[in-house]
Amino acid sequence: MLRTLRARVLFYMLLVSMLGIVIVSIFIQWGFDKSFNMYLERGREQKIERVINQAKADYQRSGRFDSEQLKRLTHEYALSEELYFQIYDTNGRVRHNTLLLRTVLNGMGVVVPANEEGLESRSYPLMIDGGKAGEVVAFFSLDFVQEESNFLQIIQLYIIGAVCITVIISIIFSMFFSKTMMRGLNKLQFAANQLQKHDLDIRIPLGGLPEEIKQLAISFNNLAESLSKEEMLRKNFTGDLAHELRTPLATLRSQIEAYQDGIWEPTPQRLKQSHFELMRLVRLVNELEKLLAAENPQMQLELVKMEAGMVLSSMWEMFSPAFHDKGVTLNYIEPEEEEWFYGDRDKVSQILSNVINNALKYTPEGRQVTLSVNGDNAYSVGIVVEDEGAGMAEEDLPHIFERFYRGDKSRDRKTGGAGIGLSIVKALIDAHKGRIQVKSKLNKGTTFTLWFPREKE
Repeated sequence: MLRTLRARVLFYMLLVSMLGIVIVSIFIQWGFDKSFNMYLERGREQKIERVINQAKADYQRSGRFDSEQLKRLTHEYALSEELYFQIYDTNGRVRHNTLLLRTVLNGMGVVVPANEEGLESRSYPLMIDGGKAGEVVAFFSLDFVQEESNFLQIIQLYIIGAVCITVIISIIFSMFFSKTMMRGLNKLQFAANQLQKHDLDIRIPLGGLPEEIKQLAISFNNLAESLSKEEMLRKNFTGDLAHELRTPLATLRSQIEAYQDGIWEPTPQRLKQSHFELMRLVRLVNELEKLLAAENPQMQLELVKMEAGMVLSSMWEMFSPAFHDKGVTLNYIEPEEEEWFYGDRDKVSQILSNVINNALKYTPEGRQVTLSVNGDNAYSVGIVVEDEGAGMAEEDLPHIFERFYRGDKSRDRKTGGAGIGLSIVKALIDAHKGRIQVKSKLNKGTTFTLWFPREKE
């Protein structure tokens, strides 16, 4: 019955509205009845007070309780308010009694209980000059008279009418609200279905959406944008990978066919060239394997305490020959104090090797690369690799760690890169709960600062 979200929202909104209306109506009715009874009680007491005052005035004037004013007043209350009186003298004899009117009314065909049946009574002493001159007993019914009942019925009709109008308004508002809310969810559902059909250009318009659904729509749009970028990068990478594979494979194929047909002699120089093309393929496959391993969420790090100066010193010794062969100076600035951090030795070595290799690859002969330590941060240690190489364009910086992204494609092909080295670095840094800062100017150089945590998390 309540299988759809809109039906559930509508049902529960109406349920809450109905409960609220019923509770409010009950309290209004109860409060009105209580207030109305208090109003009637005050009016009754005022009438009784008038009769008592008139009886006192009669007694002071004539010593009796039979004035026309007293009779007219008590008879009026008896007939209109069903408020009856008996007035006793000091000897306990009845001197005035309007209860007899009930018998008269029965004789006239008006059905009312006889005597005191069905009536409440209250006694009031007549005190004059400090002495008791008699007693007034008032008889009254706790039921409402006809006029009072009519008034209450009218009020109840008004309350019922107000409840009905409120219910109708609640239904209309609930339907409108649920429809408005579902409009945004329907847009989201439609967009999700389109995304499932590989429509990566689908976006949800944000206008008119409730704030919560708007945030959900923004998240969906961001997801679609990310998927669109990933798809574009994947296509670019597929083309780049096909190019990287096509060249060495075509070269190897032609060389092997030449050997087979006897066109070429397998001289050492030609075999060396074939081996070079083969190693290009091996390097590409190895980089892909490293990327898959680095992005594996199940990867376990063996974190140990490492000293940044010692790590950089060993990297300097490892890479110095390669830099010397290319004619690039590799500098190492030893830190003034020991700076310790936690890292996986193999993964830290892999990170630094990738970054330093990039610096070597893009730094021309006669320039220099500098390795240093930044210990200014209280929570992490920075390892700095600064080169005087080709640098990167400003528009490329936000994307350099994206998988398969290559800013200057021709430059990567010349240097043999596949555009995934920095993706490996980013994945391994993230696994260490670290971060990377990059500053670069085109044709000026690039500075990588790799931050590793000082404490285990």
